[in-house]
Amino acid sequence: MSSLRNIFFVTVSVVLALPTLASAADIIDYIPEPDPIPYGGWYLRGDIGAKIYHAPEARFNANGVGAFRNEHLDSTFTVGAGVGYRVNDWFRTDLTVDYEFPAGFRGEALCPNPCGALLADGFSRESADIDAWTVLLNAYFDIGTWHGVTPYVGAGIGASYLTTSNVRFYNPNGATGTYRGASKWNLAWALMAGAAFDLSPNMTLDAGYQFRSLGSAESGVVQAFAPAKIEYKDIYAHELRVGLRYNFN
Repeated sequence: MSSLRNIFFVTVSVVLALPTLASAADIIDYIPEPDPIPYGGWYLRGDIGAKIYHAPEARFNANGVGAFRNEHLDSTFTVGAGVGYRVNDWFRTDLTVDYEFPAGFRGEALCPNPCGALLADGFSRESADIDAWTVLLNAYFDIGTWHGVTPYVGAGIGASYLTTSNVRFYNPNGATGTYRGASKWNLAWALMAGAAFDLSPNMTLDAGYQFRSLGSAESGVVQAFAPAKIEYKDIYAHELRVGLRYNFN
């Protein structure tokens, strides 16, 4: 009899406890799962760099008349900023805006008699300052990460806005003068390679190389050769850059 009584009390206790156990199970079932870690994310970037220009081809018009010789375009510096998005561990893209500080152009142009010295043909010394704004849409392939370093390659395409100023000449006979400057839009593109290192979960150091093509620049109308302009063609440069990326995720 006592054993039957014990079984009865155990059964009643289990039945009475079932609602409580069910409620606890419901609570466990409805505990929200944590959101998955984002696979990509937005970032901001800022860069500075040194720019080494290739010597452009300069001439007084597009037909080759009045071609210059001994052209040279000085090195300069660049600063830039941009916003980007990391799609996954391998691919990211960004939109950047860069300003290249004025670089000094120098060249020599044929200066026929009577502007030549001693009644002979000579070469005038031509100079100008050229600065540039560049807007590029870039895409990068992050190759992988070794010891915290992520090498990458990339390419960009967009537009450049080149402006000439301080356009001057100095003739062999001593005459000097200035021409007006001008601005011009061009198609621009770049190829790049570099490496990134995560300083923290949100901050990345980026160092790399770019080959950047900016198109051509031009002066205002040169009155002595109207309606021609001085053209500075095939302007491109090698850039060494370093910057920071702030990752929001």
